[in-house]
Amino acid sequence: MKPDIHPDYRPVLFHDVSANAFWLIGSTIDTDKTYSHSDGKTYPYVTLDVSSASHPVYTGQERKAKTEGRVAGFNKRFAAFTSR
Repeated sequence: MKPDIHPDYRPVLFHDVSANAFWLIGSTIDTDKTYSHSDGKTYPYVTLDVSSASHPVYTGQERKAKTEGRVAGFNKRFAAFTSR
């Protein structure tokens, strides 16, 4: 491998601001921000709008779609006309 062409892999602190959740994981993302984590060390810092902690699909708070299909809805609406 060529030297000095690969990005720096280091621990980075990710923060989901909508759920106020933090993750410290290894990443090559480039950021100028830093943040002091609960362990007392300062890490590169990246804010996130949505993550698995706040996204409705992962938290189970998504809205359920209607279970009846188009044909069932049609039959329900026009049942009075078809029974004549």
